[in-house]
Amino acid sequence: MSLTKKPVRGMKDILPAEMELRQYVLSEIRRTYREFGFTEIETPVVEHIENLQSKQGGDNEKLIFRVMKRGEEFTKAYESGETDSLCDSGLRYDLTLPLSRFYAQNQAQLPSPFKALQIGPVFRADRPQKGRFREFVQCDIDIFGDGSNVAEIELILAISTLLNRIGFGQKYHFRIVINDREILRGMQAYAGFPAEKFEEVCISLDKADKIGNDGVKEELLSLGYEEAAIDKYQSLLSAIGQDAAAIRALGEQLSGVMDPKITENLAEIVEAVSRVESVDVRVDFDPTLVRGMGYYTGPIFEIRAEGFPGSVGGGGRYDKMVGRFTGQDTPAVGFSIGFERIITIMTDAGEKVPGSAKKTAFLLEKSLGADQKAEALNEAMTLRAKGETVLVEQMIKNKKHQKEQLTAQGYGEIREFYQNPIG
Repeated sequence: MSLTKKPVRGMKDILPAEMELRQYVLSEIRRTYREFGFTEIETPVVEHIENLQSKQGGDNEKLIFRVMKRGEEFTKAYESGETDSLCDSGLRYDLTLPLSRFYAQNQAQLPSPFKALQIGPVFRADRPQKGRFREFVQCDIDIFGDGSNVAEIELILAISTLLNRIGFGQKYHFRIVINDREILRGMQAYAGFPAEKFEEVCISLDKADKIGNDGVKEELLSLGYEEAAIDKYQSLLSAIGQDAAAIRALGEQLSGVMDPKITENLAEIVEAVSRVESVDVRVDFDPTLVRGMGYYTGPIFEIRAEGFPGSVGGGGRYDKMVGRFTGQDTPAVGFSIGFERIITIMTDAGEKVPGSAKKTAFLLEKSLGADQKAEALNEAMTLRAKGETVLVEQMIKNKKHQKEQLTAQGYGEIREFYQNPIG
């Protein structure tokens, strides 16, 4: 039986051109986030199954790649007939839950506040599509131990600085939209939705960009909600602006059902970021923003770019996640960029890595003597020491095709070395 050449569905091979672009973006991520005081950590890709199924990950918990027990433990579980006991772990579906476990385990050895950078693959048994894979890289920055809105402001500024550095500000006009889970609760209470149905209503509201307001209304009606509550909610939405003044005005309107400190906190974030002159950043209030994760407890945000559907990053505050491990809640907030989606956008646009080192190719004739070969190799090493990229390979019979391939790979200079120099 012959082996299969294609990668597993939902996974992909990465060719050199894309790999170069990925490494460039990753280097900019690390450089930028280090400048903001984030330090890099790493967690295992395999997590305890009870952690992954803790009802913190929303719909992602339906997409877990489970890892079976091994050896005698698997045999016992299999013979028991209890299928749920066959696995004891799974591949992580995001970085937030593993990072919270990491912090809970190691916080005595970490500073407070702790600013973490984590980059790594995550896995979801999702339906593959353009820009979405079953294995993909996430790049997260999180702050533990800071309950003030300085944490959100720093995250937004760090993300904005990064996106501008890789060209998203000028070419794709990104913006960050922001909301608060408590504002969502307040608006639902104001409209008359039952408090215990908060998550269910949010799921329908989150579909507005796909099915429109009419579609949302139809879905909520089919779930048994009163038309008056739906109309009141949608009427409230239509009257809300995007700036800090609009947030404060909404807070006054919801003062009977929500603490005005919630909207004041959000307004301060929007105002503070807008007054930073050294970075191009636009933050808009979007009261329809939901975010699917069940662990968010406060401000939430997403990155949107012109000409690209959906978000290219997002995050929020999750002050109760660490407490699930330790019994004591810890302020925490994080922001993740959609690394794979950003790479897809840049690849489709034909983006090249800026400022790449000069690339030179040395072609050595097959009959080249040892002395001349050593001379060519020494020259190559001298250029490499200066930071240049030098490829050394043997000259083939079809030299024209060889040179065309090298040119396509970005080698601007091609030098040929012969046993008997020509000319």
